[in-house]
Amino acid sequence: MSETNVAPTDFIREIINEDLRTGRFNYVRTRFPPEPNGYLHIGHAKAICIDFGIAEEYGGVCNLRFDDTNPAKEEAKYVQAIKEDIRWLGFDWGDREYYASDYFEQLYEWAIQLIKDGKAYVDSLSPEEIKEYRGGFGVPGKESPYRNRSVEENLDLFQRMRAGEFREGEHVLRAKIDMQSGNMNLRDPVMYRILHAPHHRTGNRWCIYPMYDWAHGQCDSIEGITHSLCDLAYEDHRPLYDWFLDQLGIFHPRQIEFARLNLSYTVLSKRYLLRLVEGGYVSGWDDPRMPTLAGMRRRGYPPEAIRAFCDRIGVAKSENLVDIALLEHCVREELNKRAPRVMGVLRPLRVVLVNYPEDQVEEVEAINNPEDPGMGVRKVPFSRVLYVEQEDFMEDPPRKWFRLAPGREVRLKHAYYITCVDVVKDERGQVVELRCTYDPETRGGGSPDGRRVLGTLHWVSAAHALDAEVRLYDYLFSKPDPMEVEEGKDFISNLNPNSLEVLDSCKVEPSLRGAAPGSRFQFLRQGYFCVDPDSTPQKLVFNRTVTLKDTWSKIAKGQQEE
Repeated sequence: MSETNVAPTDFIREIINEDLRTGRFNYVRTRFPPEPNGYLHIGHAKAICIDFGIAEEYGGVCNLRFDDTNPAKEEAKYVQAIKEDIRWLGFDWGDREYYASDYFEQLYEWAIQLIKDGKAYVDSLSPEEIKEYRGGFGVPGKESPYRNRSVEENLDLFQRMRAGEFREGEHVLRAKIDMQSGNMNLRDPVMYRILHAPHHRTGNRWCIYPMYDWAHGQCDSIEGITHSLCDLAYEDHRPLYDWFLDQLGIFHPRQIEFARLNLSYTVLSKRYLLRLVEGGYVSGWDDPRMPTLAGMRRRGYPPEAIRAFCDRIGVAKSENLVDIALLEHCVREELNKRAPRVMGVLRPLRVVLVNYPEDQVEEVEAINNPEDPGMGVRKVPFSRVLYVEQEDFMEDPPRKWFRLAPGREVRLKHAYYITCVDVVKDERGQVVELRCTYDPETRGGGSPDGRRVLGTLHWVSAAHALDAEVRLYDYLFSKPDPMEVEEGKDFISNLNPNSLEVLDSCKVEPSLRGAAPGSRFQFLRQGYFCVDPDSTPQKLVFNRTVTLKDTWSKIAKGQQEE
């Protein structure tokens, strides 16, 4: 018996509390029913958090059930990827892994029952004719000339459909409901179609496959699902699911719809994401620019941040566009607590400390994470030749420039004060080296005479630096709503041509040697980065997870001040 005292923080929990209070159900069982025809994305993460999270709150369980009713688009590799993503988010379905294909025989028997009851018939119209006969919104449909076939003829044709006697598209099985209904879903929907395609689990045992709308409610019923949580796209389908369950006289789950996630600068449709993959616009489903969970994992997003994001956006009944800055804010919050700080120079500029002993190497102490003293400290080598960022030097700086310039003094993080005394250029006039002096009295980054410098730079020792490639990612699309396009164009026209910049001559501190793929770090002053699986012992590859600049904090602060 589930508890009814879960705080009713949204309309879903209010409904569940009422169902438990009135005795409609005495337990809570939900399910997450993905189609194994692609990878999960951040929108699915919201559904996963709702389905698994609510079940856990009420002491119930959540089933994982694959909606594998279309063998033409489904593959076993997607099943494995989906399971990996759910586990990565921190959820587990125990021994409750099910498939719609587990119930093909029962669904077939129920279809036979509806035929015998005069509630289903075999239609021989072509797909185009079926669409025409259905009518449209405000335009009533008309009955198929095959609608009144006898029960015996329908049974014979349906059994022969199963036996493989007919071509694809030659016949379908339809429910006999109401061709005049204002709800298009009730205008004799198709229940079965012929597909001569091998199934990833059942092989060639079947050549007729149930439509999603036929399988959906009955699979929930078989599993004893109490609350079937769906997005709003299925609200108009609910009367159809209720009709099937009522006609069959079987256990009746309650369906509750909520708004799906819409995220700025993102498309959340597997159909569109598949087009990006197949069109070569991204490197694959796990491209770090993709909103897939595989892509976000590769980019370095912690699962805890995604769950926090889903909690913050909550459950709504109406569609809205969520600012991607909120997701990035959640990522920063999590990584700020957990990511070790290191130094990496993305665009190296050579610095020679002319008064530092040529063969001397010393180690300076660096804090691994000021947010977590328990992460300790590390030793970083310091020597005569260093690398700093090219953007940290300006030969003719403006006012309020606090970084390196001729005659300017800055602090090197964890090390010394240095002053630029000379600039070396190549034959094209490009700055290739800075000559600087260091103040040996400022070891550790402080001055005994109390003088202050306003600029602090990160650096790496040239002799000890590791080579690295860094991939800087930006939004995949250039507009907040990628579907907002000019006439004659589609969302592809809104792809951001600058969504990826690859820097292949970066230098990082030696503590990163052997860093495992998936490891996350904060590069001081640069952002958060994750080790990519493309890394080799000879060259590390990092993906920028997110910059340090938090636009959402400014947005939220402005909203509070209003």
